[in-house]
Amino acid sequence: MSGAIQAFVRMLTVTAGGFFIAMSSQQSARAESFEKVAPETAGFAANMGDLLDQGFADGKYENLHSVVVIRDGKLVLERHFKGADERWGDNLGIVQHAPDRKHDLRSVSKSIVGLLYGIALYDGKVPDLDAPVIAQFPRYEDLARDPERRKITISDVLSMKLGLEWNEDLPYTDPRNSEIAMEYAPDRYRYVLERPFVEKPGERWRYNGGATAILAHLVSQGVDQPLLDFARDRLFGPLGITDVEWVAGSNGEPAAASGLRMRASDLAKVGQLILNRGRWNGRQIVPEAWLDASFEAQARVDGQIEYGRHWWLGRLRNGDRWMAGFGNGGQRLVVYPGFDLAVVIFAGNYNQRDAWRMPVSVLVDVIFASMR
Repeated sequence: MSGAIQAFVRMLTVTAGGFFIAMSSQQSARAESFEKVAPETAGFAANMGDLLDQGFADGKYENLHSVVVIRDGKLVLERHFKGADERWGDNLGIVQHAPDRKHDLRSVSKSIVGLLYGIALYDGKVPDLDAPVIAQFPRYEDLARDPERRKITISDVLSMKLGLEWNEDLPYTDPRNSEIAMEYAPDRYRYVLERPFVEKPGERWRYNGGATAILAHLVSQGVDQPLLDFARDRLFGPLGITDVEWVAGSNGEPAAASGLRMRASDLAKVGQLILNRGRWNGRQIVPEAWLDASFEAQARVDGQIEYGRHWWLGRLRNGDRWMAGFGNGGQRLVVYPGFDLAVVIFAGNYNQRDAWRMPVSVLVDVIFASMR
C-alpha cells in the first residue's frame, strides 16, 4: 500500500477531525440502480467522459478497467474498457469490462469487512473494542500465556496497530509477503497471532491483512454464518447487490483481506451508503455511530495520510475530508462528503509499484478538473 499512500500525499493534506462535516442529507438513490444524469446537471463539464475516453485512447490510462462517478445520489459517469485482468491472482487474459462484470476489489475488501464488523458489533455478536483478541481463540492456550499478547485488543486489530511483525511491502507474488505466507500457513489465525512483537500493541500502525482475517473470522463465528452469507443478509442484499463473490483462501474460508469481487456500480452503492450516513431507502444498514468511529483517525500512516478502522482517511487541499478503500492494482472506492461524491475505479495493474499513478490521475485530471 505504500504506493497508494504516496499517491494521495501528492494531492491531499490530512488533518484530524470529524468525518461528517459538510455532510449532505440522505440522497434518493434507488436500491435497484442509480438514476443517470448528464455530467453538466451534476456540476461537471459536459466533456468529462470524453476526457476519460481520450486519456485511455492515448495510453495515459493503460489498463484502466472501469470508472463510476456518483454525485447527489445519481450516476454521472460510467465507463468500462478492455484490458488484462486477474481473479485473485489467476490470469483471466484480456477482458472487455462491462456494467454486469465483477472485478477484484483486492484490499478494498478490508474496508467492507470493517463495515461488517460494525454491523455485527451493534448486534452484540462480536467482541467489544477493548476485548483482548487472544481471548477469542481459546485453542491457542500457549499464546494466551504471553502477557504482552493479551494486551492486543479488537481496537488494535481494527486500526492495524497489533505490534506484531508483518510485511506486505513485498509483491503479492512473493511467498515471503506476510499475507501470502498466512494463506499457505496450516492455521491462518494462529499464523497472525503468533508473529513476534516488533513494538507494543497500540503503539504504531503497520499494514496488516492478517488483522482483516481475524476480524472476518470473529464476525462469522459470532453471527454463526459464513462471512459472505452475513454480508448478503445485512449489507449487500439491502443495497440491491446480488452478484458478488468472495474468493476462498487455502483453508476454504473467504480471503477476507483481498478476495471480494463486485461490480463497479455495486461498490458505488457502498460509497453512497456512506454518504447517506449508513441509511438506504429509509433503513439503517450500518450504524451511524460506527461510521463516525470508523472515520476517526486512529493512526498517522505516512506523515500525512491517516488510518481509521479499516479505512484510509485524508483531506483535500481545501480542507474537505475524504475516506477510501485502496486495493492492489489501482482499485479505489473514494468518498468525498463535502462534494456529495463517490468514485469507484477498477484497474488491472496488479503488483506494480506505480499502480497508484493512474487512479490519482483519473481523480485529479478528469473528475476534479471537470468540476465547475
